[in-house]
Amino acid sequence: MVVHFRLTSPPTLTKQVVHLLRDFDWVTNVTLQEGVVLQPVGDLVECDVAREKAGVLLNRLNGLGLDRAGGIVVTTPTGTPFEAARRLEAAAPGHPDDAVIWEAVVAEAEAGAVPTVSFHVFLLIAVALAAVAVITDSAVLVVGAMVVGPEYSAVAAVSAGIALRRSGLVHRGMRLLVLAFAFAVAVIALLSLMGRWTGLITLDEVTRPRPNTGFIWHPDEWSFIVALLAGAAGALALAVSRSATMVGVFISVTTVPAAGNLALGLAFLDAGEIRGSAAQLAVNITGMVIAGAVVLVLMRRWWAPLTAWSERVFGRQADLD
Repeated sequence: MVVHFRLTSPPTLTKQVVHLLRDFDWVTNVTLQEGVVLQPVGDLVECDVAREKAGVLLNRLNGLGLDRAGGIVVTTPTGTPFEAARRLEAAAPGHPDDAVIWEAVVAEAEAGAVPTVSFHVFLLIAVALAAVAVITDSAVLVVGAMVVGPEYSAVAAVSAGIALRRSGLVHRGMRLLVLAFAFAVAVIALLSLMGRWTGLITLDEVTRPRPNTGFIWHPDEWSFIVALLAGAAGALALAVSRSATMVGVFISVTTVPAAGNLALGLAFLDAGEIRGSAAQLAVNITGMVIAGAVVLVLMRRWWAPLTAWSERVFGRQADLD
């Protein structure tokens, strides 16, 4: 598997950039079009790079100052059916599916800490679904609310900020989590209060025994363990770009369901529901942040040696073909 680099370079840097690219046996299809870039004026350089070495090349290009004086765009092709791509993979240690491009991790984390309108709307809908799940005691709706909830992107931003020592990212991620949940809970609590006044929702529906959804506001040691496991899985999925794995993370922890239960507890002023839901929410977020940060720190230090060792011990799929 390869990634494609599209580089716009000022003429003063082009020779160094091309020389750098031609120095590596895990770079191919190096092309140069001089003077074709109009704004800003410069040259266009393109190449294909083994995914495992994309981060290394980015660091070297940044060392030349191309990130400041020119432009760097990295894309992943949908397919690379040519022999040179296989040779690139063989020349780079590790498996491409295990490759971590830390610049992409940072970009993803930064995007996850942005308070977009869609983030707030998705969280509001998710908390509303969770509240309905509590009222109807529906485990299916609990799962639906967890899938809709977008909060893990902000959790991942906090974890990445801690692991990469970016205090600003930690602050933005935590601020988004706190303010977004406060807004969603307040809105759903207000709507629940209106439902209480109109008779649509009764106190008994909120406080009665709920065998299918009672777990969402009864935190225990297993709640924290699940949060740790989910946070670790989410951080790993973020690092190796496994978006499908994120769905499993979403439906592992009861962050959004706890927020929905908290909103109902506030509407009916039930102290037990409020305390239990708030505790569950705090346990889930804390566990995910801690585990995510630890996993990313360990990966920064040991992931590359581990994947190289795995290749030596177990071999490569390419060697078996």
